[in-house]
Amino acid sequence: MIKRVLFAMALAVALIPDAPAGAAEGKDKVTLVFDHVLPNVPGKSMKSFLVEYPPGGSSPGHSHASSAFIYATVLQGAIRSQVNNGPVKTYRAGESFAEMPGDHHGVSENASATEPARLLAVFVVDTAEKNLTTNDKK
Repeated sequence: MIKRVLFAMALAVALIPDAPAGAAEGKDKVTLVFDHVLPNVPGKSMKSFLVEYPPGGSSPGHSHASSAFIYATVLQGAIRSQVNNGPVKTYRAGESFAEMPGDHHGVSENASATEPARLLAVFVVDTAEKNLTTNDKK
């Protein structure tokens, strides 16, 4: 069942057209592409987001809901990521990483200054949770 859901999400994301060049002026674009209550896990839902980075684009440092387990896979380009105090790693198309509940995402950015990058972030989160991302205070 999970494999079919993930396949359907990947297919849906593949059909989303690329963002126009320069559309976000250095910022990420986040689009909800899937939201479904998990029938066999009371109180939990699966939500998926397409995160698009223009060349040189990034997300501010942030944390996610304390109930959120996150699986992310790079669909296009390369993404630099740092979770908690770990090393900054570069993930290329087809590579994946996870964030545990309560983790801090300090670096999330396109590794290229000339090519766009996209990733799919899949959250398993409390269904009642409304605030999924809290950006760091400056």
